[in-house]
Amino acid sequence: MEFERHYNSIEEVLEVAKSAEGKLVKEFDVNNRLESKKNKGGIGQIIEEGLFQRAVNSRAEADFANLDLELKVTGLKSNAKQTSFSAKERLVLNIIDYMEEYKHIFEESSLWHKNKNILIMFYQWIDEISKGDFPILKSVIHQFTDADLAVVKQDWQIIIDKIKAGKAHEISESDTMYLAACTKGANAKSMRQQPFSDIPAKQRAYSLKSSYMTAYARRILMDEDVISVFKPEELQSKSVEALLQERFAPYIGRTIYELKKHINLAENKNKAMYASLISDLLGIKGTNLDDTEEFAKANIKFKTIRLEPNGVPREHMSFEQIDFDRWLDASWEESQVYETFENTKFLFVVFQFTEAERENPNRVPYLKGIKLWNMPEQVIDTELKDLWKTVHDILEAGVELTQTPRGVKNNLPGSKFNGVCHIRPKAANAADKVQLPDGQMITKQTYWLNREYIAEIVRGL
Repeated sequence: MEFERHYNSIEEVLEVAKSAEGKLVKEFDVNNRLESKKNKGGIGQIIEEGLFQRAVNSRAEADFANLDLELKVTGLKSNAKQTSFSAKERLVLNIIDYMEEYKHIFEESSLWHKNKNILIMFYQWIDEISKGDFPILKSVIHQFTDADLAVVKQDWQIIIDKIKAGKAHEISESDTMYLAACTKGANAKSMRQQPFSDIPAKQRAYSLKSSYMTAYARRILMDEDVISVFKPEELQSKSVEALLQERFAPYIGRTIYELKKHINLAENKNKAMYASLISDLLGIKGTNLDDTEEFAKANIKFKTIRLEPNGVPREHMSFEQIDFDRWLDASWEESQVYETFENTKFLFVVFQFTEAERENPNRVPYLKGIKLWNMPEQVIDTELKDLWKTVHDILEAGVELTQTPRGVKNNLPGSKFNGVCHIRPKAANAADKVQLPDGQMITKQTYWLNREYIAEIVRGL
């Protein structure tokens, strides 16, 4: 591009961005990127060239350097009823230079230098049409609220502390709340040197989690107001984990019966009772914990654990139903299990039955404690990946289904597989089945974490 337009203010850039709202991506494809076989045409590149009249290059500084303004173009997907949006993906920011980033304080970091002000342009991703026909929805200057910035600073420090400890190779997206260090490179094989260890680390980039972007987009496009568990001033002095520990501390040791009586919770024995109980204890009565601002933005999922007197749960912990076609077709980094454990934190609220009540059929557990947990990267890269690879290979060869006196047996990895995770049925009944990629029908299956592994996670409570 021979001529690059110069901008004198953020307001001027935003005005140009807003002029594109309601238009289609293809209207700005001045270099025919959509038609080129060599260049598939990144939408961000098309917008930068065709709307802002700027040449595409890899800038170390912000895109509009004189204004300290970064440009990000990102997609949103609407639900089936067209009543809400969710982020198509995380918002990738800049590459983390392990050898340099740890030398700086947050305010002098590459993250803050390049992303202090971000012009975000949202477009709607629609599966059935070509991306040239995607409509541009909204443009906004993103600046962190005080509460969000406090959490982002804590997240940045977690990443830096791992680098300083020589553990850049153990960084995981789920280590943090809103700001994540996502893998960046061809199938996560791009490796980088780190300063305090000889172990190569995956190349990673700062990113805002897709869960954070979903919450942000809904607030901007739909004026959606969500309930916060904590006040901004609390988040500026303490982490979410520390605040959660404080909130639950007064109730540790109390039985379920005592807790329900304390908050006047109606008597019921279904699984929703635990969710209602926890919401009430946190002071957000009537709100699903997963829908609160902090939990939604950080992709924190709540799970209850009930331990036997020996400290081991009676049951394994189940997760989502397996999509067998995706398991076979997707790469490891795009797989169902990788996405779950690489991108999600879990709040485990742990109850335990006492030894004295072992034989009591109506026994009542007491609250033992809580743990905010994410699967360590080492486990993700070993046992979890082993599960994915084993199931992938079995699906490729065809699942072996064998009729037995007790039902139909399969050769998917069971609870003795590797001590961490396995596959087992979870269905309404034996007739509740799904089709495998080879056409066979199988009872619906779920991936699980072994109860002994769960016991190890919460053993320190």
